[in-house]
Amino acid sequence: MNTENHGDVGKLVGANLRQFRVNKGISIDALAKQIGVSKLTLIKIERGEANPTLSVIWKIANGLKIPITALLSIESDVSIVRKKDGLKLISANDVFVVEPLFRSHGLIELYRGYLQPRGEYLSEAHQPGVMEFVTVMSGQLTVEVDGNTYHLDEYDSIRFKGDRPHKYANPSSSVTILHFVISYHNP
Repeated sequence: MNTENHGDVGKLVGANLRQFRVNKGISIDALAKQIGVSKLTLIKIERGEANPTLSVIWKIANGLKIPITALLSIESDVSIVRKKDGLKLISANDVFVVEPLFRSHGLIELYRGYLQPRGEYLSEAHQPGVMEFVTVMSGQLTVEVDGNTYHLDEYDSIRFKGDRPHKYANPSSSVTILHFVISYHNP
């Protein structure tokens, strides 16, 4: 995860990761093996010394079976997320930026996303039962799920099962702006 204030964010993610891991009774070794992230990386994240990628944060959240925003925020009764002040998570290839809008309360998360011109982002499968709802607010988007490609224009929306690998691509020469809702299955 690359962020504008990555020091503070790294410490917040680390503290939240440790709290969830300990509360669930999972050792750092067990979590590392379960999610395919090295023990050293997890130790550095918990200490606030690492700057994890969006992919690593998703692996951690999936492994702990928590919404990603649970790792990224602090509780508040009223929250306003302004574009200029929002937390920005950047993909490893720097073409996809997502902004968690609020901490998850219950079973949904909200995000704003920006996909650079001609950019592609491959998302790993999320937790079983996860559904994604994506609306193109500006630009164009193609979404690949289960070998099928879907083309969306401005204000088009798509819903799909996010518990399988999927890809977002911007076929245009301008930034695509997206709004995401991620819904977690309640077992």
